[in-house]
Amino acid sequence: MLYPKSLSDLIDAFCILPSVGTKSAQRMVLYLLEFNRDGAKNLANKIQQVLENIKHCKICRNYCEDELCKICDNPSRDVDKLCVVETPADVMAIEECTQYKGKYFVLMGRLSPIDGIGPQQLGMDDLQKILNNNNDLSELIIATNATIEGEATSLYIQNMCHSNNNNKFKITQLAQGMPIGGELEYINANTINQAFVDRVVIDKE
Repeated sequence: MLYPKSLSDLIDAFCILPSVGTKSAQRMVLYLLEFNRDGAKNLANKIQQVLENIKHCKICRNYCEDELCKICDNPSRDVDKLCVVETPADVMAIEECTQYKGKYFVLMGRLSPIDGIGPQQLGMDDLQKILNNNNDLSELIIATNATIEGEATSLYIQNMCHSNNNNKFKITQLAQGMPIGGELEYINANTINQAFVDRVVIDKE
């Protein structure tokens, strides 16, 4: 083994990050060790703080430090619109690129049976309760990504809505123009905004 075990273990730990292989992890670890040990200590402290303090909003499932996230706790947000997204990064993309002022529900993933991700892991029961209990809801916006799994997730939500005959809200999705296989987090602001503004009705009970 070329490196001490603790150093080798740290390099391996960095490899859990998306798109980070062994070589990239090695460069980052060696940089911190050689040139920025104070930065490494601060990074370690911040990671520990996040792990201890960040939890899921009890309503929308987004990340927060309190019982409710800032959006759910904001009385000025529109309660008649609910946007379903896959990740917190999607919430950030929509907030930064559009004028949307409604509420969200964050699935924290998308249906992928091969990976063991089903309706239960995505909080579909919680979403159903929100839809059943929000009498002011006029529009459900399904903003899952334009991937095979995202489309399957969208279809599942539509079918779930159909099972409740009391639903009186329309169901919309982002307009065409979103690239196939694209994810909101990586799409430019103008495309997201236009797709959101021009969203189309896909079902209405």
